[in-house]
Amino acid sequence: MVNHLHNKKPYSFEHLDILMAYQDLHPINQGKWEQYPYQPSVKFKIGYTDISILLKVFVQENVIRAKYDQYNDPVYKDSCFEFFLSLDHNDDYYNFEFNCIGTPYLAYGNKENREVAPLNILESIHSISSLGSQTFEEKQGKFTWNLALSIPFKCFFKHDVKSLIGKTCGVNFYKCGDELSQKHFLSWKPIETQIPDFHRPEYFGELFFNQA
Repeated sequence: MVNHLHNKKPYSFEHLDILMAYQDLHPINQGKWEQYPYQPSVKFKIGYTDISILLKVFVQENVIRAKYDQYNDPVYKDSCFEFFLSLDHNDDYYNFEFNCIGTPYLAYGNKENREVAPLNILESIHSISSLGSQTFEEKQGKFTWNLALSIPFKCFFKHDVKSLIGKTCGVNFYKCGDELSQKHFLSWKPIETQIPDFHRPEYFGELFFNQA
């Protein structure tokens, strides 16, 4: 269940901690694949307003990279957080992907046929990272970072979403780093496949948008 935050004004990041103070903290810690044993610590909070979904992600990991800074770059290759959502409980879903400096990728469709979001949609997403916004090559050590995201309903560019109040959606949340020296593939809800595959809506959990 995700709680509604009563705010109809354009979102301001200076109010993020206030808006998210009473949201639950959820771990992303499901990773069954023995060939990828490394598991960073990843948790997130989620809420929503009358105009947008809000997320804050908290990560502790040994390797970070942010090579990509252009819209719809392959950010999954960097240190990456992902959020997949199905509005209609079928095989079509949105995949929101962000590297650790907030560069977004967004597409919609089924596993085999996906449409990338247009530029004006991506420009409506607001992000702020504790790592800043400049690209960097891989760094190794002990890193703690967080990422705040405001995703307006217009990002559901194949739907006309006016409100999410009372709606139940299929979702999963992920952490990955496909080109890091310590590759990892973690999910919120477990995925029962032999190799990592996040594009499996049959393993989505449910997210209820509460009015309170």
